[in-house]
Amino acid sequence: MLKQKYQFKNYNWFLVLVVFAVSGLGVVFINSADSSYTARQFIGLMFCGVIMLLLSVVNYNYICDYSRILYLFNIIILIFVKLFGVRVGGARRWINLGVTRIQPSELSKIIMIIFVAVYIQEHEEDFNEPKVLARLAGLCAVPLFLVMAEPDLSTTIDITMILLAVIFVGGINTRLVKRCLLVMVPLAVIFIWYIQTPGQILLKDYQVTRIMTFIEPSKYQDTTAYQQQNSVMAIGSGQLYGKGLNNNTISDVTVTDTGLVSEQQTDFIFSVIGEESGFVGSIAVIALLGTIVVLCLITAYRARNISGRLIATGIAALIGFQSFINIGVATQLLPNTGLPMPFVSYGLTSLLSCMIGIGMVLNIGLQRHY
Repeated sequence: MLKQKYQFKNYNWFLVLVVFAVSGLGVVFINSADSSYTARQFIGLMFCGVIMLLLSVVNYNYICDYSRILYLFNIIILIFVKLFGVRVGGARRWINLGVTRIQPSELSKIIMIIFVAVYIQEHEEDFNEPKVLARLAGLCAVPLFLVMAEPDLSTTIDITMILLAVIFVGGINTRLVKRCLLVMVPLAVIFIWYIQTPGQILLKDYQVTRIMTFIEPSKYQDTTAYQQQNSVMAIGSGQLYGKGLNNNTISDVTVTDTGLVSEQQTDFIFSVIGEESGFVGSIAVIALLGTIVVLCLITAYRARNISGRLIATGIAALIGFQSFINIGVATQLLPNTGLPMPFVSYGLTSLLSCMIGIGMVLNIGLQRHY
């Protein structure tokens, strides 16, 4: 494990620098959104940064050897949070550890990336066999169902999209992908129709409202859509260079007086970024996150084996997809969901899971085949 000989000339210090740069900006913007979270986020960044650096010298193949144990651990903590977790706003998503709380669904993203990557490597020769794909679908469905039951629809969709990216790169038959896409379009139409029918059982009322707000924003402009409209107004008010740090006047008014833009330190952190640093600052944050995604994909391309390639791809998908969703929500391009921006939003479990992922990517890079 730690006795592995590495060629440290391959160590991706640039990736480390970019990760700490965007995480540091996150602390700055969190301080502007709500200074009461600043100290915890800074301490969390130092702790998670150490975890990332330590994992970067731990052979990722060693971690992959325990993928089944990690999967079982994932199921256990997801069941535990459902039964004994802290209830906030009608959902049980956190486990109280006393000094802090953890969100098992965030750790589930990393665990499932590792598990699916190892599964595909073990079935490299027969991956497209129906029984192999069916078994993988069943194994993935269990943790996805438990996350959905918290309830946490946005994280369920997030994990699903990440795993689909891993499976696609893993070599799934493209004809099967095309057939699934042809089926998904009519199913999506049926789904939208069904959730509007009285007595539907698939989604909670607030989840239906969020989807319908996105489809018909004018109908909800004085209620649920107003939160995203205020976010867009805050971002637009920053113009080219922004108003400067701690000058999120629109955001402050929104939170304090009307409460229609909530959780700016997490879900709507981009509204703070846009208002205080303007277009230039927003593009800088997006560029940093995009750089991390590209560096992960380059590592995936150079990986020595399939599991390394798929893990690095999964981490790239996690950071890329989740950043896209967070920014899309803040700019009213997507339905309102509760996904944090990787490395930037407040959330110690989210930060820890991202740092664990980057630590593994760094180790995969150390063992590249050329």
